[in-house]
Amino acid sequence: MSSSISLQKLTELVGGTLSVASFPDTSITGLNSIAEASPGEVTFLGNVRYLPALKATRASAALVPLEMDLGDLPAELALIRVTNPTLAFSSVIRFFGPPLTDFVPGVHPTAHVAGSASYDPRKVSIGPHAVIEDDVALGDGTTIYAGAHIGRGAKLGTGCVVHSNAVIKDRCILGNRVILHSSSVIGSDGFGYELVNGRHQKIDQVGIVQIDDDVEVGSCTTIDRARFGRTWIGEGTKIDNLVQIGHNCVIGKHCIIVSQTGISGSTRLGNHVTMGGQVGVAGHLEIGDRVMFLAKSGVTKSVLQPGAYTGYPARPLMEGRKMLSLPAKIPDLIDRVRDLEHRLAALESSVTKE
Repeated sequence: MSSSISLQKLTELVGGTLSVASFPDTSITGLNSIAEASPGEVTFLGNVRYLPALKATRASAALVPLEMDLGDLPAELALIRVTNPTLAFSSVIRFFGPPLTDFVPGVHPTAHVAGSASYDPRKVSIGPHAVIEDDVALGDGTTIYAGAHIGRGAKLGTGCVVHSNAVIKDRCILGNRVILHSSSVIGSDGFGYELVNGRHQKIDQVGIVQIDDDVEVGSCTTIDRARFGRTWIGEGTKIDNLVQIGHNCVIGKHCIIVSQTGISGSTRLGNHVTMGGQVGVAGHLEIGDRVMFLAKSGVTKSVLQPGAYTGYPARPLMEGRKMLSLPAKIPDLIDRVRDLEHRLAALESSVTKE
């Protein structure tokens, strides 16, 4: 962990431009959020909603967008202009953060590795109590952490990381640089049953899961194997913790799927689809490229047009927001109806008396 860096060196580190050049030798000793930063620390403005907080920050430096008009800021705050403050701040985190864990090749003596598994022990790392079953293939640079389980015939590409207690079931295929976080399960049986004589009879699930290059899967996420064929996760897709993806789903390239989302079987997503937290998707649907579902949306029909959608059932953003706002108006509508009923009753009474 590094202790300090001059403001000028920090600017070079993030590839930015120092807007306040009067104190380039100022020492930066750490990093923090806008609200919690102290003198000597650097922060960043990744969202315009935090601009008021930046005006009150005690940080010594801040990474800010290239062209944004920031108004009046503390005179002692040095601004480092960068194209993408959020992305550039990753370099700051790496500088001040804990050192990366070195890749240590070899097989721990408590690991169980089948004799038919294919790997180079000089180029993979297999941790304590990991289980590697028959006919598994591990690419060079792959790390299997403690307690992970790789089922028979599974294939992993180069540079994969399988964290502790993650499970890859039989015959599933992972590309290069795939990351599976702890307790994720790849290739569990799809949820398939038929009601026969009043009893649920299990339908065989004999397909696989295929995960392409540069996919990351969060903790406790489950991706079911196909009934036949494959459940397929496209290149570069990022899946949060606690997500459920059903059998025979196809997820396109570079999608974002946020925590507690559930996607029912045989639904297909295009590329660059975003699903916020707790989105629910019915089965056998088609979702087009660059569709975004806001948190808690309920997707009951195919959506092919790019754009943002919200509500239950999910509608285009402005329509969905209007529908979501209607329940709040119900108490007022009830009061108005009651008032009209009273006025009508009074009018009817007066007519009757005449």
